[in-house]
Amino acid sequence: METTIRKVSRRKGKTRCRFCTKEGCPRPTFVDYKDVTSLKKLVSGQGKLFSRKRSGLCATYQRAVSAAVKRARFMALLPYVGE
Repeated sequence: METTIRKVSRRKGKTRCRFCTKEGCPRPTFVDYKDVTSLKKLVSGQGKLFSRKRSGLCATYQRAVSAAVKRARFMALLPYVGE
C-alpha cells in the first residue's frame, strides 16, 4: 500500500504594525530616515523594500517607510543597491 504525505499548511496570525500602538496609528505618521538600523530591517539584501505583507506594516506606515528609505538613500545612509 502506498502512503501519501500531506503538507500541513499553517497560517500565521495577522501581524501587527511595528509602529502602531494598541489605540491605532499615531498621528502624525513619521519614520526617522536617520534611524538606519530599523530601516535596514525593512529592506532586502538587494536594497528593495519589503512588501506590506512581508514587513507587516499598515498602509500609512508603509508609505512613510518608503519615503524615509528614499531620503536615507539620497543622503547616502543606505545604498541604492545591495552588495
